[in-house]
Amino acid sequence: MIVAVTGGGTGGHLTIAKALKNEFVKRGDEVVFIGSSNGQDRSWFENDTGCVDKLFLSSYGVSNQSGFSKWNSLFNIGKLSLELREVFKKYKFDAVVSVGGYSSAPASFLAIGSRIPLYIHEQNAHIGNLNKTIKPFAKEFFSSYEETSKVKDYPISNIFFEKARVRKEIKRVIFLGGSQGARFVNDFAIKVAPELYKNGISIIHQTGKLDFERMQRAYSTIGVDAEIIDFHPELYRFIEKSDLAVTRSGASTLWELSANGLPSLFIPYPHANNHQYFNAKFILDRNLGWSASQGEIKPHHLIDLLNEDLEEKSRGLMETISPDGAGKIVDFIKEDYEQKMERS
Repeated sequence: MIVAVTGGGTGGHLTIAKALKNEFVKRGDEVVFIGSSNGQDRSWFENDTGCVDKLFLSSYGVSNQSGFSKWNSLFNIGKLSLELREVFKKYKFDAVVSVGGYSSAPASFLAIGSRIPLYIHEQNAHIGNLNKTIKPFAKEFFSSYEETSKVKDYPISNIFFEKARVRKEIKRVIFLGGSQGARFVNDFAIKVAPELYKNGISIIHQTGKLDFERMQRAYSTIGVDAEIIDFHPELYRFIEKSDLAVTRSGASTLWELSANGLPSLFIPYPHANNHQYFNAKFILDRNLGWSASQGEIKPHHLIDLLNEDLEEKSRGLMETISPDGAGKIVDFIKEDYEQKMERS
């Protein structure tokens, strides 16, 4: 097969794009990545040797625009779709796989117009505006939150399953500030750290690169000995030895923690259409975690959890997701392709 994988803008989208690209390449298929020159797409894929080609278009978001700027964004998508026609003609794609984000729009619309099978993976419980628009035209729509999805398992690294364990009590808390740093989560950690330390709870804190030195000084000032990291390529090692996470509720993080059986106190990022609230709600509705908004969270929201019996939640989280989500999605797409070849 020759497949176009398109989308990105943020790490959440690009994590899925990379996982699906790797799975196709592992099976001997050819992949062209189509992303944006804006966002993080280039840093994730420019040096990727597994792709037969990479294109970074001058695409940008629509939902964050208003008035004339929104119409200009829509016009730009149409213009880029027309520019992609030569690429589609050159590679004769058997399928286009969209992981969402504004950089997926030109190739997704062209796939629909060219009658090339379009497959969409939606990371979040709250469907993005673009995916909501093109969902009716997709051959299949994959979501970990929709009961009707043919594949519900989120594409994450199998290492989180391999290192999973059942938590029963809280001895160590990990604060996840993200690769760049979620300043609010970092500041909340400093507020609650003295009380955790007084209760004999160890602290691991991923601060993000942008906030690392500030957080080092902050912990030193309050006299708390925490294990502080900025970014680590093997974050699962720190997750594995933790008993509770305090974190945003981006989709990839949520499912990695679930696969590992690590209960979490979520502080959803309140912007970007508030999609993280709906991700966290999926876990809360199953009584498998806790959440507090950025405007309401106080240290007691965490301290009150210290004596919780975690076993039921930990086991329940592991049951929400199974390994090899990327493999199952690619299985489905390739089976579709093989059936089409048999009919033709």
